[in-house]
Parts: sequence; structure tokens; C-alpha cells
Amino acid sequence: MEYTTLGSTGMEVSRICLGGMSFGVSDFHDWTLDEEGSREIIERAIDLGINFFDTANAYSNGESEEIIGNVLGEYDRDEHVVATKCYFPTNLFSDADEPHPNASGLSRKTVEQELENSLDRLGMDTVDLYQIHRWDYETPIEQTLRTLDDAVRRGKVRYIGASSMWTHQFAEALYTSEHLDLEQFVTMQDHYNLVYREGEREMFPFCEKEDIGVIPWSPLAQGYLTRPHEEMTATTRGEELTETHEEYRMGGGPAVNERVEELAAEKGVTMAQLSLAWLLHQDVVDAPIVGTTSVEHLEQAVEALDIDLTDSELEYLEEPYEPLPIAGTPVPGSEAN
Repeated sequence: MEYTTLGSTGMEVSRICLGGMSFGVSDFHDWTLDEEGSREIIERAIDLGINFFDTANAYSNGESEEIIGNVLGEYDRDEHVVATKCYFPTNLFSDADEPHPNASGLSRKTVEQELENSLDRLGMDTVDLYQIHRWDYETPIEQTLRTLDDAVRRGKVRYIGASSMWTHQFAEALYTSEHLDLEQFVTMQDHYNLVYREGEREMFPFCEKEDIGVIPWSPLAQGYLTRPHEEMTATTRGEELTETHEEYRMGGGPAVNERVEELAAEKGVTMAQLSLAWLLHQDVVDAPIVGTTSVEHLEQAVEALDIDLTDSELEYLEEPYEPLPIAGTPVPGSEAN
């Protein structure tokens, strides 16, 4: 395993972050795993040297946090870096009753109650990285930042991070923190992969300038970069993808997919490994968040660290890309990632 310093935090994290979206089965997605299956993957990740784990209150109605907490509770807590998030209601994808009015958003009430609930599920007194899952248009960012600052001062949170917002919003948040002498966001979890590179225009150059740690979500385009595009309906998650993520197949997406397939075959690696290797070659990226339901795929993801790509190979993979509509922004009703 390789390790890197996460932004300006000083924390050393594995170059692969294990995502928890696939852990837990409560009315979330058809492809999520029960605790036994999740445990197998988490324990193998630890064996492989992964020390960075990302989840959210909304994943499997909180079950993801419970499972990660249960497994990591059997190890030395100091050895691992755990990140979770708030904004979406815990029962986002549940068939249960509508969430109560303060179950979502970034008000002081919601952030404080969701943080306590997450810590309880994780079985931890302190979470290493607490992230806002989206931007809340109904709550002034100053109020959210004061609440997060209080959480750091009380020892509930070590660092704070953000996810999927416009660059001008992120800049406003950093300015507000500096102006009011509040804890600042130190990470950005944004949508980034070979077929979705819109963050390269503004967000990632801004993150480099401000020494913000970048931990991309959906590094494999939710499966689109793991197999030839014409085979996307071969898996349950692929069927969901064809319905909800048309942007991956827009513009140059199919051509990029074909070049990944071609170059992966030449190098004797999988398409997923090659796609991850491309992301790991991007200087701005600290650790892509890799979600998986297979130990084999987890092991292959770690092996991607050993794949070297030349400048000409990187250019060949990138060349077909065309600008895309923004996806994953904090619009009311948008899907959690």
C-alpha cells in the first residue's frame, strides 16, 4: 500500500479509500451487502493496508456506519481514518414514512443531531473527517460552519470536509471560515473519473491552490469504466446506471470506454485497474473512494497502484473527452453519492 498526506491535515491515509456505500441492506440498493459480506471486504482492506474509510449517515439508513464501526471496533482505533457525512436524511432510500422536517440539511439542529447519531452508530467518540454531503441553500453557510467549528472544539470531530458543490460556494465557505476564525474545510469529495472531468475546470485548480485534499467519488463511473459500454446492463448496478447516469455515455464517453478497454488489454490488466491508475496519476488526487461488493475487485483496485502510465498513454485516454452537463451538484432531490 502507498500512503499520502491528506491535504493540509498532516494525516497519512492510504492512496485507496474504501467507500461504504455498498455496506448494509435496509431498502437502499439491490446491490448492497449484509454485515457478513461487508465484514469480509473491510477486513481484507485492512489486511491490504487500507486505513481510510468513507461512509455517510444516508448509506443503507445508517447501517453502513454501524457495520464499519462494528468491524473497526475490533482493531486499534488509532490506526484508521474514518470519514462520514451529513445532509441527506438517514432514510433517503427507505420505503418508510417521510423523514421529519429536520432530518436533512445543514442547520445547527440537523448537523448536531446527525453527528451524534453517526458517532453512536460508529461506536466512536470522535470521527476523523466530518463532511457536508451537499450545499444547503436554506441554511447560511456561516451557521453551518459555526456548528462544525463547535464540533471540532468539543472533540467530536477532528477535521471537516465538503462534497459536490460549485467552486464559488466552496470559495465562499473558505473565506467565511477565515474571516470568522472558524475551522476550515480541508477536503473536497467530488465527482471525478475518466468520463466525468468537469472538476478540472475550476474546482480542482482551486483545491490545489488552497492545499485541499481531493478524494473523488465514483472513480469508476459507477461501473461504466469497468467493462465495455455495450455490456453495462450485465449487472444490477449497471441497470441502475443506464437509467440514472446518461451523462457517462454522452459526448466522448463511449470512445473513452473503448480506449480503456484497448489499453487495458495491451497491459494485461482490467479496465477498472486502468481507470483507477489514470486517476492515481492525477496530481490533485489524494485518494479515490473505491466502493466494491467483491474482495477480488478490492484486491485488483489495490494492484492498480503498481500500474505506470506514460504521458502519451494518459493523453490517449483523455483525448476523446468532451464537456458534459454538471452532475452531482447540490440540487434539491439529487441522488446521494
